Amino acid sequence: MKPIKIITFILFLASFISIVCGLTLDLEYSEKLIGFGVLGLFFIVFPLFSYYRWKDKDIKEYMLTKENLDKMRKNQRDLKK
Repeated sequence: MKPIKIITFILFLASFISIVCGLTLDLEYSEKLIGFGVLGLFFIVFPLFSYYRWKDKDIKEYMLTKENLDKMRKNQRDLKK
C-alpha cells in the first residue's frame, strides 16, 4: 500500500473516533473533540484524499472544452439510435 493512503486512512479513523467520542462521552471538552474531528476531516483528510485520487489524472479530460462537448453530443446521438 502507498504511504499517503495509509496516512489518510489513519487520520480519517482518528477524526472519526474523535467525533464519536465527543458525541458519546460526557466530558467537559467533548465539544472540542467534535470540533477537532471535523476540522481534521475537512482540512487534512479530504485534501490528502483528493490529492491521492487526482494526482495521476489529466485535468483536460474533465473540463468542458469544445472537443469534449462534441464527444458528449455524439455519444448522446449514438444512444438515441
